[in-house]
Amino acid sequence: MAGKSWRNDRVAEGYRLPALPPSWLAIEPETRTDSFTGLREFLDDEVEEHQIYPPAREVYRALELTPLSNVRVLLLGQDPYHGPGQAEGLCFSVRRGTRTPASLRNIFRELESDVGLAPPSHGSLVAWARRGVLLLNAVLTVRAGEPNSHAGRGWEPFTDAIIRRVAAKRTPVVFALWGAYAQKKIPLIDAGRHTVVTAAHPSPYSARNGFFGTRPFSRINAALEGAGQEPIDWRIE
Repeated sequence: MAGKSWRNDRVAEGYRLPALPPSWLAIEPETRTDSFTGLREFLDDEVEEHQIYPPAREVYRALELTPLSNVRVLLLGQDPYHGPGQAEGLCFSVRRGTRTPASLRNIFRELESDVGLAPPSHGSLVAWARRGVLLLNAVLTVRAGEPNSHAGRGWEPFTDAIIRRVAAKRTPVVFALWGAYAQKKIPLIDAGRHTVVTAAHPSPYSARNGFFGTRPFSRINAALEGAGQEPIDWRIE
């Protein structure tokens, strides 16, 4: 009974995307495109039968926590975690109290090796977002239990527009692109003005083949300092 009531509530509400945060209104025209209209329709249909992560109110959380003017680093993921209670609207990040996924454990392992910070007791990367690291996924929603289930449904043109908007900043930005999927976005970036830091994806399948030992965190900070900016404080409280 409870499950049916929950589903009926979701059907009545649809999957209502929130308004864009004020600092990101330059990309608002993207929400009026045919592809984004199709995305909205898809999400409203999808929520009739499936749980979607993250909750709609958190879809733009990366943009909320990192205003455009604050972006110094853009770290790109693929799509949200698909397990219960994991996704919180930030790439690679999970809510406090949720078990740290393998990819994030590998990120923390490299963080310790690179800059000497011991792995934190939780997997929420909110602290990074508040310090200027835009933790963006290329696809902002996912069906519960089915990774990449919302790929190709309309998110990619929208998040490409976010990447282009960040790349249009006059202040140099560091783009951290881990894995072949993220590195396909390099053509969206003026690498003559910005820095692109690449590595293999930190997943268990590829971390030993080009992620471990690449020192991405110190490389990011070296690029920021070379551009006259403050380095990122990678500590997680």
